[in-house]
Amino acid sequence: MKKRHSLTLQIMLMICVLAAGAVLVCWILNSTFLERYYVMQKKTNMTESFQTLSNASADNLLQSEEFDVTFDNMCANNNMTILVISADGVVIRSSAADMDTLRQELLNAVWDTQRAEVVQDEGDYQIYSKNDARLNSEYLILVGALENGEMIMMRTSLESMRVSAEISSRFLLIVALITIAVSSIVGGLMARRFTRPILQLTNISRRMMELDFDAKYVRGAWKKDPALRLGSSFRPAEAAFPDGDEMVSGNEIDLLGDHMNYLSETLEQTISELKSANASLKKDIEKKTQIDEMRKEFLSNVSHELKTPLALIQGYAEGLQECINDDEESRDFYCEVIIDEADKMNRMVKKLLTLNQLEFGNDQVVMERFDITELVTGMANASRILMEKQGISLDMDDLREVYVWGDEFKVEEVVTNYLSNAINHCEGEKIIRIFYTQTEELLRVSVFNTGKPIPEEDIDQIWDKFYKVDKARTREYGGSGIGLSIVKAIMDSFGQSCGVINHEDGVEFWMELSTK
Repeated sequence: MKKRHSLTLQIMLMICVLAAGAVLVCWILNSTFLERYYVMQKKTNMTESFQTLSNASADNLLQSEEFDVTFDNMCANNNMTILVISADGVVIRSSAADMDTLRQELLNAVWDTQRAEVVQDEGDYQIYSKNDARLNSEYLILVGALENGEMIMMRTSLESMRVSAEISSRFLLIVALITIAVSSIVGGLMARRFTRPILQLTNISRRMMELDFDAKYVRGAWKKDPALRLGSSFRPAEAAFPDGDEMVSGNEIDLLGDHMNYLSETLEQTISELKSANASLKKDIEKKTQIDEMRKEFLSNVSHELKTPLALIQGYAEGLQECINDDEESRDFYCEVIIDEADKMNRMVKKLLTLNQLEFGNDQVVMERFDITELVTGMANASRILMEKQGISLDMDDLREVYVWGDEFKVEEVVTNYLSNAINHCEGEKIIRIFYTQTEELLRVSVFNTGKPIPEEDIDQIWDKFYKVDKARTREYGGSGIGLSIVKAIMDSFGQSCGVINHEDGVEFWMELSTK
């Protein structure tokens, strides 16, 4: 509060000093230069009047009636006494009734060299400065010869100028006192007008310091809030600025308030982003821990998946070595088991290598435009014999020709996995249906098979490596739990989506590809 009063007092004093200084400068100029300017102006008027009379004399108009008005105006407007005398001493023109007395006074003033001073000499005329000791006054006197040889005398008093200067100085003193008083009042009102919104901004900054970002500057709020007019603490409600009005034109304080509002919103957003980043960092730490656990689980799963076929291969190989059964049929069976388990291990290792390349971005993606229907039809026909063997019906839903963007070989891998899963899990009516769902820029390819839905708790995990919903059944058809992980990695490399949807009578796996 003290700072606000101090600022108010400073503004008041500044306005008063400026007003007083302006009046003082005017007074100094009036006292110092007004007399000089007045004398210079008088000499100019006398010179112009001399030229006018000289021209009239040359044109023989000096004694004419039409020149009477010009002569009278010249004498009255310039406050001059003029006397024109012919070469033989006759008075031709005079601005005074007593011409002889005027002539004698002018002649005495001119020839009194002790008291007359030449201030301007132009050849045709001279201007003298003369002090009248009797009247204690000063005059300017012009004496010269006109074009026709006639003599002219002019006189003007300077005393009226001094009286006017004194009156002007006294008037300026009165004006100065009134100006200082009015300036104090106006300065106080203006200072309060400035300091009230500043007080509001100070209060807002204090609330922002306390991380209260609901504080907003409201233009003109100090005019409406009686608490602020009384100088008490002001807590404005949140301002509802319309869109685009935050930076409208206004005075500097209003703009500062708008900037503080923007700063408040920016700080709030920044703190929100920091909190979000902190939460994201916590999630990253949790994810790192989860990845570490997944790595351990991955090693455990790989060990488990390889342990069984290795044990079988080792057992049957030892049986062959020890000739447990000498007949050819038993040896062929042992060899088939060894070959089959080795093939499973080989396929699993290849899938792991493929998945590793996809996840670490080592496998280059070649984007090209191709007919997805041709690819799907070819894969379906290749699997048709296996479907017929298991009594499965294939419904292609009259697929039309559609061109999409993607890596054709990787898309083929996705379709192969989807068809393989559909065949191995098809139950009930034993129907597999392939269909499209198209939007403006995307084509969704879906592979549906009748059978048991996937448990809800397993849906989010089926894309993880080695995750198996029904481990016994997966082992039965030689699944490794890696296929859907490869599908997810492929679709991520395309920047596209894939997923699974449970239906009442089966499961739908889908992927999306760009058509543009």
